Amino acid sequence: MPLYAYRCAARGSAGFTCADFEVQLAMGSAPASLPCPVCGAPARRRFTAPNLSRASSSAYRLIESTQRSAAEPAVVRSPDPLSGTRPAGNITTNPLHRKLPRPD
Repeated sequence: MPLYAYRCAARGSAGFTCADFEVQLAMGSAPASLPCPVCGAPARRRFTAPNLSRASSSAYRLIESTQRSAAEPAVVRSPDPLSGTRPAGNITTNPLHRKLPRPD
């Protein structure tokens, strides 16, 4: 549901202008004015820029997979400790990887 912004034009008891506030309502059901939560005076609806995300779809996939894995982590199978061999999928042919530190 979208957020709708409102601004109260009435002055409070200390002479300050009431702050802006936002209300979450169903789309298309926002009235032109609502009572201010601070002073109760009618607050007019403001038009603001939409909150559009600039993230790409790959960023959304990463965020969703991270959230999914936090609640339901994937099961990882470790190699058999008795075999003493490493799986063939971890071998690299890049010569730059030879310079990386090796685990003991």
